[in-house]
Amino acid sequence: MSTVTVRTDSATEAALAELAAKYGSRSDAVRHAVLRTYRETLLEQARADAERLSGDADDQAEMLAIQRFMGVGA
Repeated sequence: MSTVTVRTDSATEAALAELAAKYGSRSDAVRHAVLRTYRETLLEQARADAERLSGDADDQAEMLAIQRFMGVGA
């Protein structure tokens, strides 16, 4: 495990204090915030990919073929 040093401003300190109270420590609060932000980033990317692929006729055909193969498609 590594250590990270961060310079905080007053708004960040206030947020960190509240999160530390909720999650048990400043370290736990930071870990939670980093992992939550990472998860949100992955979900944003998945939404963007889904939107991009929704207009792709070849991709739609492939998904339909897979659904039919698996017995779940129309």
